[in-house]
Amino acid sequence: MSATIKGTDRSTGKSTASSVAESTGESAAPPASVSQGWRMVVALAVTQTIGYGVLYYAFSVFLIPMTRDLNATGAQVAAALTISILIAALCAPLVGRWLDARGGRGLMTVGSVLGTVAVLAWSRVENLPQLYVVSAVIGIACAMVLYESAFAVVVSWFDGDNRANALLAITIVAGFASAIFLPVTGLLVDSHGWRQALVILAIGYGVTAIPLHALVLRRRPRPKPRAERDGIVKAATRARPFWLLVIAFTANGGAVSIMSVLLISYLIHLGHSPVLAATLAGLLGVLSVTGRLITTGLQRRLPAALIAAAIFALQGVAVLLLPPLGATVQGAVACVLLFGLGFGIASITLPHLLVDRYGTAAYATLSGRIAVFSVADKALAPLGAVALAQTAGYSWVMGAVAVACLIAASSLVAYHRL
Repeated sequence: MSATIKGTDRSTGKSTASSVAESTGESAAPPASVSQGWRMVVALAVTQTIGYGVLYYAFSVFLIPMTRDLNATGAQVAAALTISILIAALCAPLVGRWLDARGGRGLMTVGSVLGTVAVLAWSRVENLPQLYVVSAVIGIACAMVLYESAFAVVVSWFDGDNRANALLAITIVAGFASAIFLPVTGLLVDSHGWRQALVILAIGYGVTAIPLHALVLRRRPRPKPRAERDGIVKAATRARPFWLLVIAFTANGGAVSIMSVLLISYLIHLGHSPVLAATLAGLLGVLSVTGRLITTGLQRRLPAALIAAAIFALQGVAVLLLPPLGATVQGAVACVLLFGLGFGIASITLPHLLVDRYGTAAYATLSGRIAVFSVADKALAPLGAVALAQTAGYSWVMGAVAVACLIAASSLVAYHRL
């Protein structure tokens, strides 16, 4: 069958040619399965929230006690998180191919078991090499159970507005993972110590995620033969639009990651108190929910690529204004608010763009190939930003972030025009 790649009308973003889904005979799940799909959405909203809380966000709470008990520096311990993210990026293509072929039920169940065991092993590490090995295993688990896998399940099951609403529901709930698990983890560490806290978190994750993934998730309806999926991937990766998506979401991922890591330090550098700096940085999580709601609503009326491009450009403006305006409370709040509106929109925009142009048959494979670049950049960009801040100053870092935002925006504009 043909592996036609779909084009879009510049004014509406709608199809101007037969989509891959149409050319391969792909169709949405039957209406009777929609209720099952929403049960999966509820389950994934829960597992994504707990998964991000335990496998990712909790690490920052353990940084100081681990540094002390392992007789290591903060940088040496923090390298474990970088290892975890890089391993997740490297695993993304293989995970994507598996999801397109077999669905998410088995993969996410095994990933939940692996994540639970890895966090339990984390509680027993005695030195840095052990920590690094455990972190690598956690990275594999993250690739199997977090957003990329959850989105693949949703994309394969729903179509149209149901798909957009399902993705929005999962990301809104999971957007509160840090707000929930950072304080909870802090309380557990204060009450039980970091090792016992990890045991509690591992058990909590295991008893929740393993049964939900095993019992609620279902295999995608009518997965396409491998030859068809490979044809779609080959056609996509040989053409310019796919690589514009790679550039856009890699640049945006690096910019967001840098601001996540350095925003508090930079606000303190501008003269704000640590409490105010942390409060403003905490707004990013709340604003990510707002940005996702706005983006999903606008996508029903305007092209998704142009919506994201405009928001990425606004983020670049916000970062450029932060050095001259950020010394005042009002200026800092305005810049953080403007940047924060785009904080979480990449996660819901990329699935929309991939499905709109390439269909759903090879969605996870294509998403996994983009994740190799975007997730790796999220891990490495903050390290480069810290080095740049130490050698040239924070203003250069803010300039680099602004450039990355503008590269992301211009890449999406170019993508829309193809």
